[in-house]
Amino acid sequence: MSTRIPPLPSSPNRITGSGASVFSTEYDGTPRLVEPQIQRLDGVVREVSVPPFAPLPKYGSLADLPFDNATADPARIILSRRLPDCSWVDVTAADFSSEVLAIAKGLITAGLVPGDRIAVMARTRYEWTLLDFAAWAAGLVTVPIYPTSSNFQTRWILHDSGAVALVTETAEQASALGPELQHLPGLRHMWVMDEGHMSHLAESGTYVSDSDIGVRRGMLGPDTLATIIYTSGTTGRPKGCALTHGNFFAQIDNAVELLYPVFKAQYGEPSILLFLPISHVFGRMVAIACVRARVRLGHAPNLSREELLEDLSAFKPTCLLTIPYMLEKVYNSARAKAESNGRAKVFDRAAAVAQSYGEALESRQTGTGDGPGRSLRALRTVYDALVYRKIRSAMGGHVRHIISGGSPLGRRLAAFYAGTGIEIFEGYGLTETTGATTVTPPLRPRLGTVGWPIPGTRIRIAADGEVLVAGDHVLRGYWDFAAGGLAPSTRNGWLPTGDLGELDSDGYLTITGRKKELLITAGGKSVAPAPLENWLRQHPLISQAILVGEGRPYIAALITLDPDGISHWRRMLGKHPVPPQLLIGDAELKAVLQRAVDDANKLVSRPESIREFTVLPTDFTEAAGHLTPSMKLRRDQITSDFAEDIESLYNNYGLREGDAT
Repeated sequence: MSTRIPPLPSSPNRITGSGASVFSTEYDGTPRLVEPQIQRLDGVVREVSVPPFAPLPKYGSLADLPFDNATADPARIILSRRLPDCSWVDVTAADFSSEVLAIAKGLITAGLVPGDRIAVMARTRYEWTLLDFAAWAAGLVTVPIYPTSSNFQTRWILHDSGAVALVTETAEQASALGPELQHLPGLRHMWVMDEGHMSHLAESGTYVSDSDIGVRRGMLGPDTLATIIYTSGTTGRPKGCALTHGNFFAQIDNAVELLYPVFKAQYGEPSILLFLPISHVFGRMVAIACVRARVRLGHAPNLSREELLEDLSAFKPTCLLTIPYMLEKVYNSARAKAESNGRAKVFDRAAAVAQSYGEALESRQTGTGDGPGRSLRALRTVYDALVYRKIRSAMGGHVRHIISGGSPLGRRLAAFYAGTGIEIFEGYGLTETTGATTVTPPLRPRLGTVGWPIPGTRIRIAADGEVLVAGDHVLRGYWDFAAGGLAPSTRNGWLPTGDLGELDSDGYLTITGRKKELLITAGGKSVAPAPLENWLRQHPLISQAILVGEGRPYIAALITLDPDGISHWRRMLGKHPVPPQLLIGDAELKAVLQRAVDDANKLVSRPESIREFTVLPTDFTEAAGHLTPSMKLRRDQITSDFAEDIESLYNNYGLREGDAT
């Protein structure tokens, strides 16, 4: 889908150019450089764009990928399947295409016709990706549903999408929907993975010819609808993002070329273990990119620490896809373990060295410094044996790269992981942009930013600070089944993201907050809560934090406690661990948290700072409706459920100096 992008308004101060380069590779693995185009208005960078590295296909679809792989390299291992005993079995390109073909035939036998929507409600597992490609091969449109969704949310998605079939992971999920079926007259089929229904589908399609699948595939093109992904709905009812096969090609082909260290063999065969929800566009996009690039892909359905560590150890990925929250927990857990063993000072020195080393690497890569000096390199070698190797070992021992998204990681942690030998590609994107729309490029990182536009993308900062996006990866519209079409998603070719951001002099993007989340105090001060919340969340005793203060005299915060962090802290004090809710009034804990708040306040001016905070007796959870499946805060629900706690933060308000300024 081609999108015409209007230029910035003409201005005598407008300058086009750049002082840096994006790296990609030709197919022989040789890096090539492409200059990002930067546009300034009145001396301020307003727009940056990167030309596409890969052309948008004029024909074909994602349904062709398994069959193309089987033809080009049938013996290549492109997936590994996790068995019930936690062992792994490799799947070749030929085997995968055969399975896709068999399931696609079964879907045709069940009476599904091109354009029908089929919903999938399951954790991240092999069958998800198999069903995705099989549905496309049968000409269908897939609709992901989070396995943690409530019955009401599931019913809404099934009804709004007009799904005629649903595949659940468990019988419990299927039976829980029983009372809702009377409201879903269009839902004709329900299959359960754990009940062997995938195998039954494959067996039922035996008499469908290969040519029938060929005809279905031939009906698809880049402009054909591939999937409807519903936004997580932090506010209001979720919207269905209608993404085409061309949207995915524009995304994955350019991402594979840009992120060549991840997707192309440099230090042995690359592999990715996916444990984030594949129902989310972030995980889904990477899964499809792996199939496209023939990179070995594994699915880890369990996020419990023990099972995930076991999967990492057995699979040994070279790259992980994660969110900052998990990287923060890895860091905090590693430090807590070192402190328990009496080696906290060693860990802290190692962390400082890693951060300095990561920053020195950045300076060399961006041409602003000479890189790590001799003494820093020597210190890193020492601490690599003592600390860094253990962190890499916990991730399977082979991880060289991490793709992080969902929220800002921050400069400190990005530099730390770079110093430990793990390069982080931090990205930013939306469901509407088929995943990433910016990412820190190889060899040109700028820590603390979300990088440059994905090739083929344009980023513009509107007059009010909102980030606007244009490119072939931007959705064609929002699904509107009732109206029989798509609702517009762009304005004059630009997608308004709802996020606030800034472009620096070299075109790197930094996300500063959400437009709808801005808090305006009684004194008229606009405060973006994300920077302070992200800082507080990195503290080992804090699980979540949310700022409040709309129409109030000052900013305050609700804080929840991290059970593991609290238990470790108590043990180090020589005290018996107790449930966090029993420590709400603990003076010692409040003093520690106050220091964390004071440190966070150093990031902002006094009118933006946190004046009061309270500790909640319970954590925010998805089950309680306080978090989306991608760990974003549902602010309206939180402020409603904890209204009394918020009110208590202002009960003692007096005319203190500066409170309302």
